[in-house]
Amino acid sequence: MVWLHTRKFLIVLLGALLNAVAFNLFLIPANVYAGGFAGAAQLLSKILTDVTPLTVSTGFLFFILNIPVTILAWRKVGRAFTIYSFISVAFLSLFLETIPVRHISEDILLNAVFGGVISAIGVGITLKWGASTGGLDIVAMILSRMNDKPIGTYFFALNGIITLTAGLLYGWEKALYTLVNLYASTRVIDAIHTHAQKLTAFIVSKKANELKKVIQTKLVRGMTSIPAKGAYTNENQEVLMIVITRYELFDLERIIKETDPQAFTNIVPTTDVIGLFRRD
Repeated sequence: MVWLHTRKFLIVLLGALLNAVAFNLFLIPANVYAGGFAGAAQLLSKILTDVTPLTVSTGFLFFILNIPVTILAWRKVGRAFTIYSFISVAFLSLFLETIPVRHISEDILLNAVFGGVISAIGVGITLKWGASTGGLDIVAMILSRMNDKPIGTYFFALNGIITLTAGLLYGWEKALYTLVNLYASTRVIDAIHTHAQKLTAFIVSKKANELKKVIQTKLVRGMTSIPAKGAYTNENQEVLMIVITRYELFDLERIIKETDPQAFTNIVPTTDVIGLFRRD
């Protein structure tokens, strides 16, 4: 268990470092804006620097923007997820302050693409290990617990505001390169983790009763048990069908590996859920 938490901490640390590298070596020097709270902090820092005597760093603003959502996540989501997400936010803010902002390339397209890809790798591996990089991911987690409405609208709204503001203040070419960055990052996150907000897991196991108890205790999720028989072995088994949010995927995978390493699990994206789905 200690080794698991150590690995998770190191992954979160690496994700924060990759994000900071993407910002300070690619996006910020080229004035290409990311999505989410990080992009909002980046844009706000630029505006404050240009139109006021204040110079407020992206790292500081990113940390400040995440404080209220972290407090809300502590109350609504769960302590483990919130703690690791806050660690990610804290280290990303620290790395943004300590890594110097410098040009690697003068080509704005290269900065937009590589900044998006490197940042997305950081976000993707953090999500894959059951944490988040803060900001909109925490908001998404809270909303997914409270209602079944698609949260892509919230991502689109904030990223749209960032893109339009960048276009109005700094030229539409910057806005277009911001869209390139958002597209590149989204594709990479999809490849590493999943963009689907809800997932359905089909678990074929000979230890279904044990799995049911552990899943219901640790995830507090209902599930459907389906009798099954192996086509080759002719052995009686059970298929457990369970719908989860993408933020619970890491915990579910860990439960299955610890309880029944021989279980066969198929995880598929879920477009929508009609009927009872736990919200809190």
